[in-house]
Amino acid sequence: MTKLEEHMEGIINIFHQYSVRVGDFDTLSKKELKQLITKELANTLKNTKDQATIDKIFRDLDVDRDEQVSFKEFVTLVASVLETAHDNIHKE
Repeated sequence: MTKLEEHMEGIINIFHQYSVRVGDFDTLSKKELKQLITKELANTLKNTKDQATIDKIFRDLDVDRDEQVSFKEFVTLVASVLETAHDNIHKE
């Protein structure tokens, strides 16, 4: 497996680590998303302990408004964080 493939698998595994509700392992509730963000992206996203920030992120990701974040919706957050990290690397 290539390095990139390992990292992609890692992102999938992190998502599944937090999507632990019985019955639907492929979505994140707001509580699960908050846990993922505060533990996995605390150094990347600002105000991760602020509930209003978490609520906004959740609303922005939950495109279909089903009160859950699917993996496809979650990938939007990953892409956004990656893009910001990429931009920041070029500023250094």
